[in-house]
Amino acid sequence: MTAPRIGTMLPRDLPASQVLPFARRADELGFDELWVVEDLGFRGGVAQAAAVLAATDRIHVGIGILPAGARNAAFAAMEVATLAQLFPGRVTIGVGHGMPGWMRQVGTWPRSPLTLLGEHVSAVRSIVRGERVSVDGLVHLDDVVLDPSAVPDEVPDVLLGVRGPRSLALSGRVADGTVLAEPVTPQYVRAALEQVAAAGPHRLVAYNVAAVDDDEAAAVDAVRPALQWVGDPDWAPHLAPLEIGADVAALRAASAGREEFARALPDAWVRELALAGTPQRVRARIDELTRVGVTSNVLVPVGDPAAALEQLARVL
Repeated sequence: MTAPRIGTMLPRDLPASQVLPFARRADELGFDELWVVEDLGFRGGVAQAAAVLAATDRIHVGIGILPAGARNAAFAAMEVATLAQLFPGRVTIGVGHGMPGWMRQVGTWPRSPLTLLGEHVSAVRSIVRGERVSVDGLVHLDDVVLDPSAVPDEVPDVLLGVRGPRSLALSGRVADGTVLAEPVTPQYVRAALEQVAAAGPHRLVAYNVAAVDDDEAAAVDAVRPALQWVGDPDWAPHLAPLEIGADVAALRAASAGREEFARALPDAWVRELALAGTPQRVRARIDELTRVGVTSNVLVPVGDPAAALEQLARVL
């Protein structure tokens, strides 16, 4: 088995004064990757990536994800190429549909999200490689090409952050890999890879809420609040392959709200839906995910970010 790559996520609501220290500490502790997010109303993904890349020496930085409808493909390609030139070999780009509600808020939800995502990602990847691109669809580009001075020597991977079957199939056709949002179980990985059906090598990044503690019960309690959305309809693909999937959905339907649902989750379900427990238990789960096809395990910290980071590093 290939050694797992283990990363962590930069919390989206981390105070500005803690962003760079968090990144530097993740680098010092030996995490392979640091992923930044771009959620509406928080910080921009490209700006965060540039800042933490400049502040660190070694760690690989992923952006997960940039909504396709939020940027012109040519200008998105320029941002990607710039990061790749300035920090060669240290960048991965994730692109997705974006949350429909957020995209509608800003007026960028397209009439065909799948078509837009395919055209956008294909154009971005081609432009970053130095190719001349013309497209006349939901994406419109007329003879766009980077100046030779702006083409990176090392082209970064572009992954799709998606979850539906048609979007996963698109990822297998047009992207270098796929970002799977939490909760990512071995069963969900197998189901997603069947839908991706990539013809060649395909990276698979798995986000999972995580807590490490010598007291396993404390770790389970720590991640529980972060699972309150698992029963929502958007998470149905994650639950479908699981034996407990129908029971989780039923518990959510019977709960007055998300917080009540999270409090009522049995400990055994929490351990299945998150990476929670002793360092040995969490590392064993990471190894299991790696065996079924995950190439990057991204641990999403809960609670105090600095303290959580130190504990999560115990699985490295």
